[in-house]
Amino acid sequence: MQYPEELKYTKTHEWVLVKGDKALVGITDFAQHELSDVVYVELPTVGEDVKAGGQCAVIESVKSASDIYSPVSGRITRINESVNDEPDVVNKDAYGRGWIFEVEMSDSDELKNMMSSEQYKKLVESK
Repeated sequence: MQYPEELKYTKTHEWVLVKGDKALVGITDFAQHELSDVVYVELPTVGEDVKAGGQCAVIESVKSASDIYSPVSGRITRINESVNDEPDVVNKDAYGRGWIFEVEMSDSDELKNMMSSEQYKKLVESK
């Protein structure tokens, strides 16, 4: 499993890469591994307002469907439409080309509630 140190993590297995006031969001390597073969991603809508911890997307695999929660509050500014054509990119490159959406954060203090790579690694390895 990979746990890139530059990312922040949630207990619901989303990751965040912060760039200024924007947060790029995807699911973790652990989450994609648990789901197995991703076959569909229901993306949020650009311009949609999201709340930290609120459901905003769905990911489906051959095993199950899972909600994706926004780790931060704000407005969706971009979505990764390439996952519509190639949903398995989430399995192949969860921390790169498999990102799901970008949020313009309304409260960057919410990042303090997220885990470091080391904390997330401990959470995953305790399962």
